[in-house]
Amino acid sequence: RASDDAIRSLVISHKLLGTQEWFVIHHSDCGMQLFTGEVIADLLEDNLETASFDGHHWSNPKHGGGSVAGHFVHWHTFQDNAKSVTEDVARIRSHPLVPKHIPIYGFIYDVKTGRLDEVAEA
Repeated sequence: RASDDAIRSLVISHKLLGTQEWFVIHHSDCGMQLFTGEVIADLLEDNLETASFDGHHWSNPKHGGGSVAGHFVHWHTFQDNAKSVTEDVARIRSHPLVPKHIPIYGFIYDVKTGRLDEVAEA
Protein backbone atom coordinates (compact mmCIF):
# COMPACT_ATOMS: atom_id res chain seq x y z
CA ARG A 1 0.00 0.00 0.00
CA ALA A 2 1.03 3.60 -0.58
CA SER A 3 1.94 4.36 3.01
CA ASP A 4 3.95 7.39 4.02
CA ASP A 5 7.00 5.14 4.20
CA ALA A 6 6.46 3.81 0.66
CA ILE A 7 6.01 7.34 -0.71
CA ARG A 8 9.16 8.43 1.14
CA SER A 9 11.09 5.69 -0.68
CA LEU A 10 9.66 6.73 -4.06
CA VAL A 11 10.58 10.37 -3.48
CA ILE A 12 14.14 9.41 -2.50
CA SER A 13 14.36 7.12 -5.53
CA HIS A 14 13.48 9.98 -7.86
CA LYS A 15 15.28 12.83 -6.13
CA LEU A 16 18.57 11.08 -5.41
CA LEU A 17 18.66 8.16 -7.85
CA GLY A 18 16.84 9.58 -10.88
CA THR A 19 13.93 7.13 -11.12
CA GLN A 20 11.64 8.43 -13.86
CA GLU A 21 8.63 6.05 -13.73
CA TRP A 22 6.83 4.37 -10.85
CA PHE A 23 4.73 1.23 -10.73
CA VAL A 24 2.20 0.19 -8.10
CA ILE A 25 1.83 -3.58 -8.25
CA HIS A 26 -0.54 -5.52 -6.04
CA HIS A 27 -1.09 -9.26 -6.45
CA SER A 28 -3.99 -11.65 -6.60
CA ASP A 29 -4.85 -13.93 -3.67
CA CYS A 30 -3.52 -11.35 -1.23
CA GLY A 31 -3.91 -12.17 2.43
CA MET A 32 -4.61 -8.51 3.20
CA GLN A 33 -8.05 -9.05 1.66
CA LEU A 34 -8.94 -11.75 4.20
CA PHE A 35 -9.46 -9.46 7.19
CA THR A 36 -10.19 -5.90 8.24
CA GLY A 37 -8.31 -3.66 10.63
CA GLU A 38 -11.05 -4.20 13.20
CA VAL A 39 -10.79 -7.99 12.90
CA ILE A 40 -7.03 -8.14 13.47
CA ALA A 41 -7.18 -5.55 16.26
CA ASP A 42 -9.87 -7.57 18.05
CA LEU A 43 -7.90 -10.81 17.61
CA LEU A 44 -4.75 -9.18 19.01
CA GLU A 45 -6.64 -7.66 21.92
CA ASP A 46 -7.77 -11.17 22.87
CA ASN A 47 -4.48 -13.02 22.28
CA LEU A 48 -1.10 -12.54 20.53
CA GLU A 49 -0.65 -16.13 19.31
CA THR A 50 -1.42 -17.27 15.75
CA ALA A 51 -5.12 -17.18 14.85
CA SER A 52 -7.08 -19.77 12.85
CA PHE A 53 -9.01 -19.13 9.63
CA ASP A 54 -11.82 -21.42 8.52
CA GLY A 55 -12.16 -19.85 5.08
CA HIS A 56 -14.72 -17.34 6.31
CA HIS A 57 -13.87 -16.25 9.86
CA TRP A 58 -10.80 -15.74 12.03
CA SER A 59 -10.67 -17.01 15.61
CA ASN A 60 -8.16 -17.39 18.39
CA PRO A 61 -7.51 -20.97 19.58
CA LYS A 62 -6.22 -19.49 22.85
CA HIS A 63 -7.49 -16.55 24.87
CA GLY A 64 -5.83 -14.06 27.17
CA GLY A 65 -2.55 -12.19 27.04
CA GLY A 66 -3.52 -9.84 24.22
CA SER A 67 -2.97 -6.11 23.76
CA VAL A 68 -5.15 -3.16 22.74
CA ALA A 69 -2.21 -1.72 20.76
CA GLY A 70 -3.56 -3.30 17.55
CA HIS A 71 -6.44 -0.80 17.60
CA PHE A 72 -3.93 2.01 17.01
CA VAL A 73 -2.22 0.52 13.94
CA HIS A 74 -3.33 1.27 10.38
CA TRP A 75 -3.28 -2.22 8.89
CA HIS A 76 -3.73 -1.14 5.22
CA THR A 77 -6.26 -3.88 4.49
CA PHE A 78 -8.56 -3.78 1.47
CA GLN A 79 -11.45 -5.69 -0.09
CA ASP A 80 -11.14 -4.79 -3.78
CA ASN A 81 -7.73 -5.26 -5.40
CA ALA A 82 -8.27 -2.98 -8.42
CA LYS A 83 -9.76 -0.28 -6.20
CA SER A 84 -6.79 -0.46 -3.84
CA VAL A 85 -4.35 -0.06 -6.74
CA THR A 86 -6.34 2.95 -7.99
CA GLU A 87 -6.38 4.48 -4.50
CA ASP A 88 -2.65 3.95 -4.07
CA VAL A 89 -1.80 5.52 -7.43
CA ALA A 90 -4.07 8.49 -6.64
CA ARG A 91 -2.49 8.94 -3.20
CA ILE A 92 1.01 8.94 -4.68
CA ARG A 93 0.05 11.32 -7.51
CA SER A 94 -1.52 13.80 -5.11
CA HIS A 95 1.36 13.87 -2.63
CA PRO A 96 3.01 17.33 -2.49
CA LEU A 97 6.55 15.87 -2.79
CA VAL A 98 5.78 13.90 -5.95
CA PRO A 99 6.61 15.73 -9.19
CA LYS A 100 3.61 15.92 -11.52
CA HIS A 101 5.63 14.77 -14.56
CA ILE A 102 6.39 11.29 -13.20
CA PRO A 103 4.22 8.62 -14.82
CA ILE A 104 2.70 6.26 -12.25
CA TYR A 105 1.17 2.99 -13.43
CA GLY A 106 -1.03 0.50 -11.60
CA PHE A 107 -1.03 -3.28 -12.09
CA ILE A 108 -2.19 -6.50 -10.49
CA TYR A 109 0.13 -9.49 -10.70
CA ASP A 110 -1.83 -12.74 -11.09
CA VAL A 111 0.05 -15.27 -8.95
CA LYS A 112 -1.57 -18.23 -10.75
CA THR A 113 -0.85 -17.22 -14.35
CA GLY A 114 2.13 -14.90 -13.95
CA ARG A 115 0.28 -12.20 -15.90
CA LEU A 116 0.69 -8.55 -15.05
CA ASP A 117 -2.68 -6.87 -15.69
CA GLU A 118 -2.89 -3.11 -15.91
CA VAL A 119 -5.58 -1.39 -13.85
CA ALA A 120 -6.87 1.11 -16.41
CA GLU A 121 -8.65 3.25 -13.82
CA ALA A 122 -5.33 3.92 -12.09
